[in-house]
Amino acid sequence: MSIFEYNGSAVVAMVGKNCFAIASDRRLGVQLQTIATDFQRIFKIHDKLFIALSGLATDAQTLYQRLVFRHKLYQLREERDMKPETFASLVSALLYEKRFGPYFCQPVIAGLGDGDKPFICTMDCLGAKELAKDFVVSGTASESLYGACEAMFKPDMEPEELFETISQALQSSVDRDCLSGWGGHVYVVTPTEVTERILKGRMD
Repeated sequence: MSIFEYNGSAVVAMVGKNCFAIASDRRLGVQLQTIATDFQRIFKIHDKLFIALSGLATDAQTLYQRLVFRHKLYQLREERDMKPETFASLVSALLYEKRFGPYFCQPVIAGLGDGDKPFICTMDCLGAKELAKDFVVSGTASESLYGACEAMFKPDMEPEELFETISQALQSSVDRDCLSGWGGHVYVVTPTEVTERILKGRMD
């Protein structure tokens, strides 16, 4: 079993009309044994920028702490919040710094940039960015997430429809992966508000 699959994870981010949604499962396991069913993978950097970290849970928490530290330094120096594109470059540089002993994480970054244009990207554990206009996925359930998102996604969805789409995609994908699941955690972010919802899923 790969170290990336050790704790299990499913993460997806999707773009709508001037909004985005980011979702993850809630299971923390050690291989096939479930340890917790309320594990947090999605972290808020500021009101319009979120990062989800799939992969090894301990590395995800360490990496998040380092990113918060870097972002706070940026806020003090620049007196503004970081743009999603800038933050993606920061994460990429931070991961590449440790390329010979990497953080075993695959981040998914989602945010609203200039003119409330949604930005999503993912990267591997060495910081190689993959930008997308529609959706990005990560984690042990990524194969089934690709299929579900490919089938369900349509451009310019309103926030409510976007929530429904990403939730259905997540739930149907984690049912096909035994290392992730146990409910879901969804954030829908618009220029004016952030909506957080917890999904109940199959408890097996």
